[in-house]
Amino acid sequence: MKKLTRREFLKRISLGAAGGYLALKAPPSYARMVGGGGGGMGGGGMGGTTTTSVIDPPPGAAFADPAEMRNFSSVPGIVEVDLQARPAWVNINGTLANLMTYNGAYPAPTIRVKQGDVLKVHFNNSLPMMGKNILDHEREMTNLHTHGLHVSPSGNADNSMLMFMSGDTFDYEFDLMHQYPGTLNFYHPHHHGTVAEQYWGGMAGALIVDDDISALSGYETHLLILKDITLSGSAPEPYTSMMDYMHGKEGDIVMVNGQVNPLLPIRPGQVQRWRVLNASNARFYKLSLEGHALQIIGTEGGLLKNPYPVSSILLSPGERLDILVKASQTKKNYRLLSLPYSRQGNMGGQQVTLMTLSNTGSPVNDAIPSLINPESVRIRPQIAKTERMTLSMGQGKGYINGISFTMENYYAIQSHLGTYEVWEIVNQSGMDHPFHQHVNPCQVLSITGGDASYASFLTKAPAWKDVVIVPKWGSVKMLVPVMDYPGMAMFHCHIIEHEDIGMMGVWDIM
Repeated sequence: MKKLTRREFLKRISLGAAGGYLALKAPPSYARMVGGGGGGMGGGGMGGTTTTSVIDPPPGAAFADPAEMRNFSSVPGIVEVDLQARPAWVNINGTLANLMTYNGAYPAPTIRVKQGDVLKVHFNNSLPMMGKNILDHEREMTNLHTHGLHVSPSGNADNSMLMFMSGDTFDYEFDLMHQYPGTLNFYHPHHHGTVAEQYWGGMAGALIVDDDISALSGYETHLLILKDITLSGSAPEPYTSMMDYMHGKEGDIVMVNGQVNPLLPIRPGQVQRWRVLNASNARFYKLSLEGHALQIIGTEGGLLKNPYPVSSILLSPGERLDILVKASQTKKNYRLLSLPYSRQGNMGGQQVTLMTLSNTGSPVNDAIPSLINPESVRIRPQIAKTERMTLSMGQGKGYINGISFTMENYYAIQSHLGTYEVWEIVNQSGMDHPFHQHVNPCQVLSITGGDASYASFLTKAPAWKDVVIVPKWGSVKMLVPVMDYPGMAMFHCHIIEHEDIGMMGVWDIM
């Protein structure tokens, strides 16, 4: 197929037409398997040492939740917001930096909705003309993906095939009739070839669907957006080589809500609810709170039946967790840490102090609830078919079943509404890949390799997921419902750089 112009794209999408999605053809057969063979960068392996470094900044300013987006609608059931992609000067740990932002905020303002709402987003691409990046894509081209929302992938909803030039405006509309309550989602760009740089530069924000679970109503609640960056002067460190894309960028400034090691007060015996989003390009966080268990009460697709206490839990790029923390009766500071974890080759990793919990004040005696969401269960439906996808890297590209995504050529699967499928995702590289599918969350059936506690939690809990770590040289089997919405959706690695170099495919839901 010839390369599509922007005008041809919009014509094919046909916002008002039946179907409402871009019907590109999948290749007739798998291409050759590439990069699945060995170590080194060709196979995703990084080599190196097992050295562990420590980032332990002193406690910083008082913790602050991200700002919330203003709702301009006065009509019940309609949430209406203005969203502008634009550069802005932001204070990053004492340095003024010119970042790519939504509405000038870092992280972007939180959008808050309820199940059944209609979310209307008036989008404006005010990014300046910046020329092409090293992948030969126009750096200012962008769009919007509502990561985690169970909404249509077609028309003017969560349509990743839309793309907008500098100066373009567009009205998105998301019907949340089938959305699960109590979910932490987020929004970010999804225009192939420019996502990593825009995301790295700051374009990401939370999208919360409220719940009415009485067992959780009394807790102090906070949002923690984990994001890292490296600055080069007053700008995000640029992408200068293909190694930046093959490795995935990890920053030397690690933040919670744009703050380095903020100080969050809690009272002895108090229970707080933390909703945690990993909005980093490539950094994995192995979360652990000194002297405390983390009580997991929810994942990407909703709240769990009961809490799952863990001493630590992995959170890869794009993953989210809903957590309860009950403070110790011992008054002192406790660090929320990211423990060392090797996501690539045999590299050692870093221990990072993310936040400090200041346990002070008069004691209380809050309780952790034993029952949260009784509707949360593991399901065992009839399976319509099984798909097998292999992830690999080589020659400066990422592949799914041997095909590196371009607009003319890509790996695709076809699914039918109202069915359930099993997807087996096999990692033929020496680097973990967080696998993300749009529209429909999954339940994990099995994980081979990788972190044992991560696999144990996800294969036992009734957790719904839209991002799952596929361990290096390992595999994942996942149960995927195909429900409610036809259209052209995507699946890809959520190390954002790997998506941009082709580790992405098309999910044609019919």
